[in-house]
Formats: sequence, C-alpha cells, structure tokens
Amino acid sequence: MSPVKISAGNNPLRDPRDLRLPRIAGPCGLVIFGVTGDLARKKLLPAVYDLANRGLLPPGFALTGFARREWDNQDFAKVVHDAVKEHARTPFREETWKQLAEGIRFVQGEFGDEEAFERLRTTVEELDRDRGTNGNHAFYLSIPPSAFPQVCEQLSRSGLSHSGPDAWRRVVIEKPFGHDLESAQELSGVVSKVFSPDSVFRIDHYLGKETVQNLLALRFANQLYEPIWNSNYVDHVQITMAEDIGIGGRAGYYDGIGAARDVIQNHLLQLLALTAMEEPLSFDAADLRAEKIKVLSAVRLPHDLGKHTARGQYTHGWQGGEEVVGFLEEEGFNPHSTTETFAAIRVDIDNRRWAGVPFYLRTGKRLGRRVTEVAVVFKRAPHLPFESSQTAELGHNALVIRVQPDEGVTIRFGEKVPGTAMEIRDVTMDFGYGHAFTESSPEAYERLILDVLLGDPPLFPSEQEVELSWKILDPVEHFWASKGKPEPYRSGTWGPASADEMMARDGRAWRRP
Repeated sequence: MSPVKISAGNNPLRDPRDLRLPRIAGPCGLVIFGVTGDLARKKLLPAVYDLANRGLLPPGFALTGFARREWDNQDFAKVVHDAVKEHARTPFREETWKQLAEGIRFVQGEFGDEEAFERLRTTVEELDRDRGTNGNHAFYLSIPPSAFPQVCEQLSRSGLSHSGPDAWRRVVIEKPFGHDLESAQELSGVVSKVFSPDSVFRIDHYLGKETVQNLLALRFANQLYEPIWNSNYVDHVQITMAEDIGIGGRAGYYDGIGAARDVIQNHLLQLLALTAMEEPLSFDAADLRAEKIKVLSAVRLPHDLGKHTARGQYTHGWQGGEEVVGFLEEEGFNPHSTTETFAAIRVDIDNRRWAGVPFYLRTGKRLGRRVTEVAVVFKRAPHLPFESSQTAELGHNALVIRVQPDEGVTIRFGEKVPGTAMEIRDVTMDFGYGHAFTESSPEAYERLILDVLLGDPPLFPSEQEVELSWKILDPVEHFWASKGKPEPYRSGTWGPASADEMMARDGRAWRRP
C-alpha cells in the first residue's frame, strides 16, 4: 500500500482508508472566546473532555480560555472541571482530566484590549514550545456576532490569525450568521479579510447530530429508498423542530430574532438541502456543498405568502403539568414585542426530482413536545382494490427520520388487522439508535470540534449556503414585518390556527409527533 500524504495538523498515525482506527487530531490547541457563557460551560468544555476521554485529542492538546474574569489558570481549570463533572457525556476519569488540565490556560481581557491579545499571543507561543502544538490553533468565537469584527481585527493585528508554512490557524463562528442577507455578507467580508475561506468553520450543531448524518446513509447506502425519493412517489415533506420550553432568560438574544431566523434559516433549510439534494460524487466538503447549493438555489417561495406562511407567539398555558407564562410575560421582554415564537413556511423546489412536491418547514417554542424530525410523506397507492370502509383508518405511507430526542427512523405503512374482515390500518416499523447500537451517539459538538481540529469541513455550511438561505427567508421576514403582531397560540398546543389553515388549503395536515 502506498503511503498516504498527511497535511499539517492532520493525524499522522491513521490511514483514512483503514476504518478500524478513529480519526485523531494532530498537535493543536483550541482558544475559546466567551468561555464564561452557557454554550461553553454546557457544550464546548464537556465536548473537549469527551474527545480527550475517547482518545481523539493529542496528548499535548491545549485549551485556552479568553474572558473578562480575573482568573488565573487554576481558576479556569476549576471552571472546566466543574463543567465536565456536570455535563460531560462520558464517565469522569482522573487520568484523562490530569492530562487535559496540564494544557489549560486562561487569558484575562476585553475584546478591545490590545495588551490582552498580546498576552494571548505569548500564551499561544508558550504552548507551541511547551506542549508541542506546532503553531496549530483554532479560535472559537462563542460570542455575540456584533463582537466578531473587533475580535477578528485583534487576531489579525496581533498576528494570531497568521499561520506558518507548516501550521494552520482556523476560526469557528457560531450562528446566527447575520440577521439578513446584507448583514451576512458584511460578516463574511469581515472574516474573509482575516482568514482564508477554507479556514472558516460556521457551526450549525444540528449537522453534527448522528441522525442528520444518517440521513445521507439512509438515502445513498441503500437501494431501498432512492428510487422512490422523488415527485413520482412523494406527496410532500414536513420538517419540524418543536420545543416544549419557552424563552426564559434569553430575552437579550431572542427578541428581534424570532423563530424563523433562529431555526428555519439554518437548521431547517440545511435539513431540507440534505433531504432533497442529488447524490454527491463523494462526501468531501466540495462535493457535498455543491449539491446542497444546487438545491438551495432551486428553492422557490409561494406567490401568496399570506396563505402559505404562518407565525405565532405563545401565551399563558400548561406545559408538562405546570402552568407557564406567555411570551410577553417572560422576564426581560418588551410587552409589545412582535417577535414570533412559531414560524411555518411552505417552499417548493424547482427541479426535475421535486417538481410539484411542497416542503413544509415549522418550528416553535412551547409546543406539544420536544421533537425534531424529517417526514417524507408518500402518495396514496394509485389503485386500492378495497371498499372505502376497509381502508378508512389508512393514512399515507411515511418515512420519518427522528433527529431528536429519540433518534431513529420510523416507517408507516398499511397492514391487515387480524380477523375475518379485510380491514387495513396503519402500523409502524421502527429503528432506534439506542436499540441497534451498543455505543451511545456522541454529542454534536464533539464531532464538530474534532472536524475543526482535523480541518474536515463537510458538515459546516459554506458562505454561499448561508447567503442562499437568507435569500429564501428575507422576503418572508419582510412580509411579516408589514403585518403587525403574530397570532397568539396557547402554550402546550401545536401552534396557531393559521398554521393548520395553511396546510388545509393544500389538502394536507401537520403530523402530530
């Protein structure tokens, strides 16, 4: 077997064709800005530990936090330790923690403090020398988008963004990627002045979920589904992300953003692209992104947005046996806010595969239960040699990919009810990750952080994908802005009446997961 050429920062120990060995990051470090926030404490720091615990980080891995707190290295190490103990997926192992703790550093400072970034540069250089990180560092911006330009400018001025000939520097950006097309383009312009396009990783944590990746396997590794994955057989597709929680404590972020910008622009349109795209030449980033871009470019909004979109705002009600307040009564919110907590839209895809097949996207807070799923609903059989009474309880065949919380796939089809009469009723065939595999699914941030350190970008939306998504959503947002307040819906229900009316106009109904 000929030797495999490994680029800087990749694992020199693994032949990528050998599936027996995991991908392990090469020498590197991770710098997290906004390390005192909830995302870092609940997701990022535990994910780093879990990667180390699984043996996927190099022995000399370095973790540096940057924040305003007046901490030293030991203070920050204690914060990491507590976050790991509370939120890590894998068991706590003293030997793993000891090795990880040796590479933990903290730099105190404000984003506008040039001296703080000089201290950060000195820290990174010391890590290169003492921990063998070899100049390979990723900068995770777990901060508000408004701070991106300042931090990027500081990284450039201090030289931290500059990579050597045999090293790399990368930047990780959390959503939202702007609040409309214009702001997204401005943000991309700021980042591209400092980092090359292949060094920019836009995190959409939904793309790191095992079930989202399994959608690709389901479609392209099997002969069973792809022949009927088209307008000849599919009636429509529903993509749902429902949450049973309210906004509580997120007033500063959510007010003025709303459900559509928060979820549809990124998570749901990415799920649509993966569901509808053509088979890529490979799963390399360029090939995968090319097919997603083709699909997003073909998405068309209905002419009458009033009939084919819906938005709502949850009110007082009951959730899980507890009485909950409405959106406008949540702490910190403007009592006259017109921000929506529920959004639903219909889109069509103008290509040969999907002509005439509507895609319905919906998301909301304080809905009936927490669930994210992609439901491919098939057309009824063209000829049913049964009396109507025999098939009265038979619905459409459907294939449902459950992204969370109960990861798996359900197929709904008709079967005869036991007995002497010919009565057909819906039944389901179910695949669950927890039943089929002994190993639990890694958290999305584990996969995505490892991919950043490996320089492997297939699961990260490109700049063009982000801009196409805003081109789809912006007309809807402009239409809603002219319509005043969203329609109220009671907490614990499945959204406003207008969402059901939107589907009824097309002769369809929302699934009740």
